[in-house]
Amino acid sequence: MKSRKLIAIICTLAVLFSSAAVPAAQTDDVILSNDSSDFVLLSEAVPDAILEIRYYSTYNFVGDRIDGYEEPLAFLTKEAAAALREVSDELIEKGYRLKIFDAYRPQKAVTHFMNWALDPEDTRMKEYFYPELEKDVLFPQGYIAEHSGHSRGSTVDLTLFDMTTEKEVDMGGTFDYFGQLSHPDYTDITEEQYANRMILREAMLAHGFKPLVEEWWHFTLEDEPFTDTYFTFPINSDSLIAP
Repeated sequence: MKSRKLIAIICTLAVLFSSAAVPAAQTDDVILSNDSSDFVLLSEAVPDAILEIRYYSTYNFVGDRIDGYEEPLAFLTKEAAAALREVSDELIEKGYRLKIFDAYRPQKAVTHFMNWALDPEDTRMKEYFYPELEKDVLFPQGYIAEHSGHSRGSTVDLTLFDMTTEKEVDMGGTFDYFGQLSHPDYTDITEEQYANRMILREAMLAHGFKPLVEEWWHFTLEDEPFTDTYFTFPINSDSLIAP
C-alpha cells in the first residue's frame, strides 16, 4: 500500500510537470521544454527506416493508444538522426533495414504510463508483455519511471528487418517484453538469435549510441545534446518547426 501511495505522489508530480504551458520550465534538475527546433522527422532523416510506432497503436503493454502519439510518426534530435542514418547506411550494405518502434516520447506519454501503473485491475496485456511479473513491481523494478530518456529526444527503440526474407529479424524476444529475456546478454536463446542482437548492437555502438542493459532494442546517443531537458510537444505533423 505504501508503494502505491508513493507512485500516486510521483504520478501527480509528473502530471503537473507535463502540463507546463510555457516553452521551458525547470523543477529541481529537470527542465521541461516545448521547443521542437532541434528535432527532425525520422522518416526524412533516415528514409530507409521502417516505422511501426507501437504507442500510436493499441498493441503495447498498456493496450491503448498512448497520450501524445497523435500520428504514427517518429522524431529525433538532429544529432541522433544523423548518427542513426550512418547506422542505416552500414546495415543496408549487409542486407538489413532498421525498423523503428519508438523514438522521441512526449512527457505526457510517460505520465500516461505512470497513471496506468496505478490501476492494478488493468492487466489486459499481461500475457503478451509481462507474463512473468506482477504489475505492482513494474515501477519499483524500473520498467515504468517518472521520466524517460526518450523524452530527451536522442533515444530510439528499434530492430532489424531482413531485406532477403522480407521479415523482421528473430531476436529471441519481442519489443517491450518486461523480463530477463529482453536483456541484450541473455544467452538462453539460440545462437542465431543472439548473433542477430549483436549485429544491431555493434552497428549502433559503432556510430555513437550506447545500449541499455535491460533492453536489446534500446539505444541512446552517447553525446546527446539534451542531458537534462525533457520535451513536451506531441507527436504530430504540426509539431516540428519548418527549416
